[in-house]
Amino acid sequence: MKILSEATRKNLETRNPTPHNIPAAPPLSNYMDLNIPLDPFPVGLSPMDDITDLPFRQLCKEFGASYLITEFIASEALNRDAEKSLRKMRFTDGQRPLGIQIFGADEDELLRCLEVVEKAEPDFIDINWGCPVRKVAGKGAGSGILQDIPKMLRITSALVRHTELPVTVKTRLAYSADTTPVTDFAEALQDCGIAALAIHGRTKSQMYSGQADWTMIGRVKANPRIHIPIFGNGDITTAAQAVEYKERYGVDGILVGRAAIGNPWIFEQCRRALEGLGEREVGIAERVEVCRRHLRMAVDFKGERTAVFEMRKHYGSYFKGIANFKPHRLALCAATSAADVEKILDGITDLKEPGTAW
Repeated sequence: MKILSEATRKNLETRNPTPHNIPAAPPLSNYMDLNIPLDPFPVGLSPMDDITDLPFRQLCKEFGASYLITEFIASEALNRDAEKSLRKMRFTDGQRPLGIQIFGADEDELLRCLEVVEKAEPDFIDINWGCPVRKVAGKGAGSGILQDIPKMLRITSALVRHTELPVTVKTRLAYSADTTPVTDFAEALQDCGIAALAIHGRTKSQMYSGQADWTMIGRVKANPRIHIPIFGNGDITTAAQAVEYKERYGVDGILVGRAAIGNPWIFEQCRRALEGLGEREVGIAERVEVCRRHLRMAVDFKGERTAVFEMRKHYGSYFKGIANFKPHRLALCAATSAADVEKILDGITDLKEPGTAW
């Protein structure tokens, strides 16, 4: 298993200075079997397709994310050298610790793609046994495999055996309410040799509806035979929840997903709350500047056309709570060039401050 050198750690600190007076992270330590430096209570970025690309990950890292995971990447696409999938694996040393997440339903394809992933030199490999969308789960990948637990365990074990990198798993509570729950197979996943397990508090059948149920996540963590880190995920939208769920369910860390869209500040706020500090209010000018920087990095990384289109997913959250923002949001989503977007952003700074901490 790969352990980051002291030189690499110092390099990370140099490339990622703590911004905006975020409380300094506690001393880094090897996180049990994961063998990567993490905070004592990590707050990581959950992988999201077409969201957690390199530019967005960079912002989340700068605002305090403990670790990052790429968008999920199809094993078959990696084996075909598909350009878009290879681009999803790109990252900088300043984004470490970082995991590359892969998905698929075919054991041979997943094993073949390991060589491609290892060449990118991530800190760990994450297996996606949790995505509920039809195009993934419908083919038996993602959370679709939760209908065949023996197959999931067989593939997981094979991947662990065939790489020297730490392997982690992200999954859901179950396929549906009447199928095998994670409390019944978490130990078996651990026995496969995985280094950590992240659990989203919904079943596959729930998709993203209803409220995430952390009770079962807490039961997995409370199992005295579980010794790997257990991370919780689902409906973490405020820093106060990060503290509450840490104390109530005893998890070793959390992953923030949709609440980070257009809101990289959530990692800073979680860090502050865990340190017992109050929230720092994020004003309109700062939101505009970070959104502008996000756009420019996306243009550099993906090209203007793709960047302008994909940034539309972020605008509503970047400026949430600002009075009379709707006309600006519609204009941003209608813009077809980066120059037009920047002109609209220039006009947002004149709007009324929301008057509440982010």
